[in-house]
Amino acid sequence: MPYNLAAPNGLLAPVDLANTERWFDSESSQIEPESLRLVLHHVTSNLNDFVRWPARAMLLWEGCDRITPEGEKHRYHRYPESVCQLAKSKRVTLDGRPNGPAIAAFVLAGGDRPARFGSTNGWPIHHLYSGKFPYIDQTTTTHAIKKPLHFTQSAGLIAAHPVADVLCDEFPSFAWLLRAESFRRFGYDPDSVFSPSPDRMGFAYGHACEITV
Repeated sequence: MPYNLAAPNGLLAPVDLANTERWFDSESSQIEPESLRLVLHHVTSNLNDFVRWPARAMLLWEGCDRITPEGEKHRYHRYPESVCQLAKSKRVTLDGRPNGPAIAAFVLAGGDRPARFGSTNGWPIHHLYSGKFPYIDQTTTTHAIKKPLHFTQSAGLIAAHPVADVLCDEFPSFAWLLRAESFRRFGYDPDSVFSPSPDRMGFAYGHACEITV
């Protein structure tokens, strides 16, 4: 399955972790028209209404990714017994469809997935590192669904209201604001932009994650 990851715009300046609000204001100045900027600022000013985070960093299934097998249209999953037992103990229903393991990772790591207003589905579970919007002076960024160390990593997952889900894919500054927040919460830095040498799991020194299987 091809992915359209190209974007005509990117960040203007590195993320200022000491003052992300001021940095975001500056970044959003390139967005036109003003009405779009107002929407973006309203969402970021009320982020808890649009984004939910997991309670802890946990890699659910180290060997799992979402790469479609050759000759197939989608990748479907059969879970290891240890994950099945964990889900059963937490009364979490596992989904074998393509993004099912990521959804399970988010929920089993203590994440809240609210119900949608206009759909029977829950909020989308979004990968913060989507292969889109490389950092300044970098040509690529982690594409979590293709990486067994990141596809089911809860630190890189959020439940996003459909409005926020679209903003993540449209505006580099919004995507990196959330990536910076993941680093603040969990020390998660798979692109090595906020810390000098993250470990093989993508975490800065002094931070770690649980590994289920």
